[in-house]
Amino acid sequence: MQAAPSCYRCHVQLHSIPFPSCSRLPVRVRWKSTVRMALTEDGPSIAVVGVTGAVGQEFLRVLADRNFPYRSIRMLASHRSAGRQLTFEGHDYEVEELRPESFEGVDIALFSAGGSISREMAPAAVERGAVVVDNSSAFRMDPSVPLVIPEVNPEAMAHICLKKNGKVGALIANPNCSTIICLMAATPLHRHAKVVRMVVSTYQAASGAGAAAMQELEQQTREVLEGKQPTCQIFKQQYAFNLFSHNAPILPNGYNEEEMKLVKETRKIWNNLDVKVTATCIRVPVMRAHAESINLQFEKSLDEDTARQILQEASGVVVIDDRASNFFPTPLEVSNKDDVAVGRIRQDLSQEGNHGC
Repeated sequence: MQAAPSCYRCHVQLHSIPFPSCSRLPVRVRWKSTVRMALTEDGPSIAVVGVTGAVGQEFLRVLADRNFPYRSIRMLASHRSAGRQLTFEGHDYEVEELRPESFEGVDIALFSAGGSISREMAPAAVERGAVVVDNSSAFRMDPSVPLVIPEVNPEAMAHICLKKNGKVGALIANPNCSTIICLMAATPLHRHAKVVRMVVSTYQAASGAGAAAMQELEQQTREVLEGKQPTCQIFKQQYAFNLFSHNAPILPNGYNEEEMKLVKETRKIWNNLDVKVTATCIRVPVMRAHAESINLQFEKSLDEDTARQILQEASGVVVIDDRASNFFPTPLEVSNKDDVAVGRIRQDLSQEGNHGC
């Protein structure tokens, strides 16, 4: 089974919610109304941490695309970016230097500024009553912090709500990009037949390494085509027209950190320490949208047609599986789209009794 998401939207789960009283966070909702509901007096106050980075900019795009209601928004970044001017939904904002007091009066704080910043500043935001959604790895494996994919395990954050009056802060961790893609596709099948073993190979785009990596891939492509030596600053080796093992550090067990994130996060999200997961993560010279090959072994029998129907009915999943035309998900096809695209759905011939796909 092949799965591919939109560029960085797999990291960002933002949803339109009513604010007053106690509003549950978040379920995937696409507002069908053509009326803009963004800037509104009864919406929450939002802060975007790391707003000048690739993911911070994607936060803003998703907020706008989903007509997410808010009464105010603060653009926060490091002192290097402080003072920059940003335009969002027709309004001009000045980027502020991130400080603990930046979260006074903030209801929702969206963090994507790296693990060290999250560890330092997220608790400060929670203390001031904000619900923090953190995109870094800082809190993912903390037993006290829910690790949430809204379509997969929303119950993990059922105790968290927004309150207009009062200071009730909370922290929600966002899984790693490869985990989100994988579990969006695998969980509907897991619920039906129970996954006992999962083998995942990822093909990860430059966007996962940030804006600088995307710029370097573009620059290297020009340099190689011009016969020049490629500039290698973000990665230690040529990226253009090449692929290599994911650049995350290698651990003593031979896996890299990216691969072990998928193993550990899957077990936490599924609340199942017994599920067997192995992963191989590869960096490929694609600008946006990771792809994955996922092989599943089930406890119960699951035939191909039933698996396809389950995926077609799954929230946040779109099936692109045209064998006759040999047409399946591609990064170009899914970039800047919300859903995880799934294709190459087929029975695993190495397993008997319809116990794998």
